[in-house]
Parts: sequence; C-alpha cells; structure tokens
Amino acid sequence: MKVKDAMHEGCEWVSPDTKVTDIAKKMRKSDIGAIPVGENDKLIGMVTDRDICCKGVANGHDIDMLTARDVMTVGIAWCRDSDDVEDAAEMMERRKIRRLPVIDQNKRMVGMLSLGDISHAATPSLTAELTQAVSSHH
Repeated sequence: MKVKDAMHEGCEWVSPDTKVTDIAKKMRKSDIGAIPVGENDKLIGMVTDRDICCKGVANGHDIDMLTARDVMTVGIAWCRDSDDVEDAAEMMERRKIRRLPVIDQNKRMVGMLSLGDISHAATPSLTAELTQAVSSHH
C-alpha cells in the first residue's frame, strides 16, 4: 500500500514566529498532537503537544511570549506520498517518531502519516513492531 492511501490528507502548518498559544489552539481545534513548522517554503521543524509542555510550560517560560521556534523539534523527517507504507513505517521506527509529514512530487506537503494510520494500513506484526519502537524509552 502507498502512503497516499493511508495518510490523513491535508495538513496544517505554522511559521516559526507563530505564538505557542496559537499553535495549542490549532491543535485543540483540529484534535491533533503535532504541527509542522515551515519557513521559506521548507519544513524546518515540528511542534508537538509534548514540546509545548516540556520545553515551554515545564521550563517556567512565559507561554504567551514563546513561538514555534522556541519549542519546536528541528531536523524534521518526511516521506513521499508515493512511498510504500512499510518503508515509511521503517523510517518512523528508526527515528522513533509517531507522525510523519507527507510531500508530493512537487515537494508540497499533502498530509500526515501517523501511527494510527499505519495501524489501519499495515500488517498487525508491522504495527506492533512500530508501536513498540516508538513507545520505548529514548
């Protein structure tokens, strides 16, 4: 199965200067746990709900002053919509990530592939292997 057949189509993203409070509101409204960060037409990072909690709130920063750049995880991984789901799952397993932005042949972000998407599209053994890998302590 191809990634385009398993992913969530469409994807929200934010610029690095977006306020963390606005990101959290987007997450709540869309019921998502991660939002990619883009700058100059390139993906540069990802903000997760965990990033907001651990890098923002728990560090005692003034949450109203923080931006995506302050809390994002850099070094974003991605896959193509034409990739096999198994290959994308292998990348997620290696990098211990639960969500993967998906780009098309024009290098445009067209969706997200999540652990949940994999669980619906892949074999039970691959799903179990991926879940174990991304859930282990880092």
